[in-house]
Amino acid sequence: MIRLCGSYLRRLAATALGLAGALAAAWLGGFAWFVHQAEQKPPPVVSADGIVVLTGGANRLETGFALLLAGRADRLLISGVDRGVDLPRLAARAGIDPSRLAGRVTLGHLADSTRGNALEIANWVQANGLKSLIVVTSFYHMPRAMAELGRVLHGVALYPTPVVPEALKSGAEMKRLRLLSAEYTKWLAVKAGLSEFLTPKEQSRGTWG
Repeated sequence: MIRLCGSYLRRLAATALGLAGALAAAWLGGFAWFVHQAEQKPPPVVSADGIVVLTGGANRLETGFALLLAGRADRLLISGVDRGVDLPRLAARAGIDPSRLAGRVTLGHLADSTRGNALEIANWVQANGLKSLIVVTSFYHMPRAMAELGRVLHGVALYPTPVVPEALKSGAEMKRLRLLSAEYTKWLAVKAGLSEFLTPKEQSRGTWG
């Protein structure tokens, strides 16, 4: 009896190890695909009905303003801005005269997560009757942002414009991989329909963009 029990436990352990190995291999394979997708160079920026910036990372805000001033769209939404922060303050941080942005920029103060960004953006799109959007966020965050936006925006063309923070452009490979691995796990949660269980902190909200 003891011998049979030991044999069963060994088979059970071998099965568990095999399953764990298969899951790890699947995660690594998926992660390799995710990294490849996230680091793909996007097509040239087109013109669209609007531009949206999801706050939370360096250079996002500056990129959104540059696209607006270059005439790529007539209006811009910055989603996830902290309450109490106004357009003149954001423009000053980006080194832009706020008068050049007057009447063209909307600040969204309701979102505190990527899922919240998507809902805030969807409301803005519907209110303005937009059919196409340029989406600005960090390259590592773009797949999850596009997944969330795809859930709530139907019949709206989305043109991703990923931003690569200066700190990640050179000599920061480990930091880059850590960011991408964390984002991949969150992206998996979104694809599984679990984004509502991610906390705002886990969804990486930021004041400025």
